[in-house]
Amino acid sequence: MSGAILTLNAGSSSLKFSLFTLAGETLNLSAHGQVEGLGTAPHMTAQAADGPAFEHRWEAGAGLSHEDLLGALLDWVEHHLGPSRLIAVGHRIVHGGAELRQPARIDAGLLARLEALVPLAPLHQPHNLAPVRALMNTHPDLAQVACFDTAFHQGHAPVVDRFGLPREWEAAGVRRYGFHGLSYEYVAGRMGELDPGLATGRLIVAHLGAGASLCAIAGGRSVDTTMGFSALDGLVMGTRCGALDPGVLLHLQQQHGLGPAEIEDLLYRRSGLLGVSGISGDMRALLDSDDPRAREAVELFVFRVVREIGALAASMGGLDGLVFTGGIGEHAAPVRAAVCARLAWLGFALDPERNAAGGGRISVEAAKPVWAIATDEERMIAAHVRDLIQA
Repeated sequence: MSGAILTLNAGSSSLKFSLFTLAGETLNLSAHGQVEGLGTAPHMTAQAADGPAFEHRWEAGAGLSHEDLLGALLDWVEHHLGPSRLIAVGHRIVHGGAELRQPARIDAGLLARLEALVPLAPLHQPHNLAPVRALMNTHPDLAQVACFDTAFHQGHAPVVDRFGLPREWEAAGVRRYGFHGLSYEYVAGRMGELDPGLATGRLIVAHLGAGASLCAIAGGRSVDTTMGFSALDGLVMGTRCGALDPGVLLHLQQQHGLGPAEIEDLLYRRSGLLGVSGISGDMRALLDSDDPRAREAVELFVFRVVREIGALAASMGGLDGLVFTGGIGEHAAPVRAAVCARLAWLGFALDPERNAAGGGRISVEAAKPVWAIATDEERMIAAHVRDLIQA
């Protein structure tokens, strides 16, 4: 089969995209880019793999809808592809609930099921679904595929995902789901190519970025992860708090009068590295800073990563190797060094030169393997789309 697959990752103010051409089973990245400033002053940038960059700006207050901006993007795609034909679009959908465990073609019925999950991911799911609806209106014959960030974690033992709440709440969907699944799925597959022995063992992947989580993978399958019911759980993140005693929320409500919107803003946008440092939620800025508050924020980030690695190792009954990925995991050598220094008791030791260089195996040969590799959620989405439309 030939043609092209477009992948979309829609957020509240941006729409990231990648374009892959398909020749048989092979996916070749043809272009990537994003539309920023949705709802304000949209700005589209695109970079072809073998050609010049493209840029276009719209006036502030133009009132452009997702349909308008997707139309502009698809016009550029058609111009860029030339004789190639766009055959499908793959969407990153944050939440697939407890039942949607595989990528699926989107029709009106599936869209309704995904809209019903909005209460489980109110800050993400509506934005993920907006381009789906727009393309249904403007390109009804174009195949669309949903790829779920929760799907990779849906094989957990029930005890892993259960809260200590009355059972009626679990029946209502209050349970642990896990996220970053497309990234973990890609990394697990990549490790099968780079280190097949480790890929069949007990592996922890650290997806560290503005959003951060860990996943325990045994035999290529997720058995536990740090994010739970929401993307707030687990590690300290760029602006998110991570795991928090629920009594804190009661205290904020009862003693300080914070309402739901104020608590949401605090936990999602004003906490994490930003909140602790008072400087920035960007790890690069904190590592470059001499402010002791920046050092304390980094120290907390590392501590929580290490503590959760210990917990996930317990879930698997041991640990054979570690992989760093994501923006921080791939690029912040000091963070990787600090994490592994605290894991020496588990048999980890980094090679300083390899760690500084980044990429590939970064541990000493005599120690347990540690890798730093780039994730590629877009390629994972495109692969799922390819497999589904070729079936």
